[in-house]
This record gives sequence, structure tokens and C-alpha cells, in this order.
Amino acid sequence: MKLLFPVLREVSDDRLDGARLVDAPQVSPATRGATEVATDAAAGFSRLVSADKPPKPALRVVARTSDFDGATDDRVATFSDYLSALRPQHWLKNLLVFVPILAAHRFVEPVLLARTLLEFVAFGCCASSGYLVNDLCDLQADRQHPQKRSRQFASGRLPLAYALTAAPVLAVVGFLLAGLLSALSLAVVLLYFTLTLGYSLSFKRVVLLDVFVLAGLYTLRIVAGAAAISSWPSVWLFAFSMFLFISLAFIKRYSELMVMRSVAGERATARGYELSDAELLSSTGTASGYVAVLVLALYFAGGMLNAPYSRHQLIWLVCPMLLYWVGYLWLIAHRGKMHHDPLVFAMRDRTSRVLILLMLATVVSAI
Repeated sequence: MKLLFPVLREVSDDRLDGARLVDAPQVSPATRGATEVATDAAAGFSRLVSADKPPKPALRVVARTSDFDGATDDRVATFSDYLSALRPQHWLKNLLVFVPILAAHRFVEPVLLARTLLEFVAFGCCASSGYLVNDLCDLQADRQHPQKRSRQFASGRLPLAYALTAAPVLAVVGFLLAGLLSALSLAVVLLYFTLTLGYSLSFKRVVLLDVFVLAGLYTLRIVAGAAAISSWPSVWLFAFSMFLFISLAFIKRYSELMVMRSVAGERATARGYELSDAELLSSTGTASGYVAVLVLALYFAGGMLNAPYSRHQLIWLVCPMLLYWVGYLWLIAHRGKMHHDPLVFAMRDRTSRVLILLMLATVVSAI
């Protein structure tokens, strides 16, 4: 900037001389007009070269994530930001641990209900720990994503030290709570957490394997609920759950691919999937969801509902409602409007909530 000082002085002097010429009465109108144009040009040039530093941007660009310089957002972090980093909304998926106690019709027993609730909290702690690890592993990718770039760590609102500290603490708390129930519950939680770490570090970049791991993580929640109350549901439930969760996992991958298509066009990729894979993901996921309904119908047709359900004919209404819900989720994903995990989306979407409540009401009325 020192080299610019003589230039600035010359421009300023020229501007003053021009002003004197303009004010001089002997100057002709043509000369005065030319001088004004020259003066304005000089002033503009002066403002251009005299800027010592560019205006401060709202977002500071981070060149490398390996340095853990995550600050890209100037807003001060709030308690809500720290809580949101744990993704408490995803704890809704942990409600699956209540499926075994509901299927066994033992939800009125306080002890079993308390054990299931403790398992729910244990899974919540481990899940939040896994999400923190996943966010650390995905910093670079999240900063390139149109929606995920606003996450707390990708945007820089929270220091990465928070994730590095909270992740192991939450995991240990989850293990301790599961250990209070039984050794089997602890083993299921440990398996869940191990698969979560494997998914964050490697599995999510292996096509198709990532989908089966996601479906397995959903199903493990049901296994954990059964371990908490020492009551194992029918294998039909596990078969139904596996096919349904595979469909939901395919929806998750298909939706991410559709989001990236809006950014990268025909060259879009997501988690190792290419845009040309979209049709395969859609057909396979839709078929898996409909097979889940078929498994449920075969279970109903087997006559195993006659004992626990006095009006077991009513429960058949669940099948068409479930078929509608699976098709509806895939329609939303195909339109590029599925911006959340499918189960989280279902809790926020009015149509999904109505269908889920209707299915639950049908099951209750059939008892």
C-alpha cells in the first residue's frame, strides 16, 4: 500500500485542480464539463486503489478441514446449537425399542416399561455419539452439500473440540445404562455402536453395503427392546422390519442423489452412487417396501392373530395403509422433497403422521 500513496496524492491533487478549474469563471462550459468527467473518474479510481482491505465477508472460506479450522459462521453459538449437534430429533428412531413390548402386549407392566425406557435413553446417548463422529468424518463433504453445509460443525458455529469431547462421554454413558439392564443389552448396544463407527468411517462409502448396514441399525433397535424385557417377538416381525428398513435406507440414498443432482447436474454422485443408479435404487427400494407388506400379510394369514386379537379381521386394514405409505414416501423422494431421514420425515409430515396414527388405532381397536 505504500506504493499507492504517491498515486493517491496525485489523484487528490488532480481532483483539487479540477475543482479549481470548475469554479474558475473564465473556463468555458465545454471545458468545465470535460473537467467534471475527469474529476469523477479520478475520484472513482481513488476509491478503488485506496481500499486497504476488502470488505469483511459474512462467511470465511475454510480451505482445509484437516487443520480443524471449522469457523465459517460468525454467529455466536447458543445452547440450542450445542443441543442440535446431538440431533435429538433422530432419537425418534429409537422409539423402535418399544416395538417388542407393544407386540407382546406388556406395555402396562411398569417394570418392563421402565427397562425399555432406560434402553431408549442408552440408545439415544450412543446414537448422538455416533452422529458427532459422523459429522467430524463428513466435514469436507457437508461443506459442499446444499443443506448439510448449515450443520453446526460444517458451518463453524461450534468448535470441533465439543464433538471430540462429547462423543466418548455419551458413548460411555450409553454403555453404562445398557449394562444396568443385562449383559445382553450391553452387547447389543456395543454392536450397534461398533456398526455406527464402521458406517461413519468406511461402510457408507461402499455401495449397497451401506444400505444393509443402515437397515441393520434400525433392526438392532428392535432387538435391543426385546433384550431389555427378555421377550423375543416372532421371526415374522424381524423379517418384516428388515425389508421395510431396507426400503427406507434406499429412500435415504435416493434422496441424497436427487439433492446432489440439483447441484452437480448429470455428474451428480452421492456416497459412491452415480445418477445412473437412481432407477436401480428406486426399483429395488420400492420392491423391498412392498415385500415387507407381503410378509405382514402372510403373518396375518397364518392365523397367529386369533389369540391376542379378538377382532383380528380389522388388523388387515393395516396392509393397504402401509402400502399407501411406502408408495407415498417414494413419491416424495422422487420429487426431490425428502430432505431428512425417512423416519424423521415421517414424524414431521402430516400425511405420514395421519397414516401412522390410523394404523396404530386399527391395531388397538382389533385387540
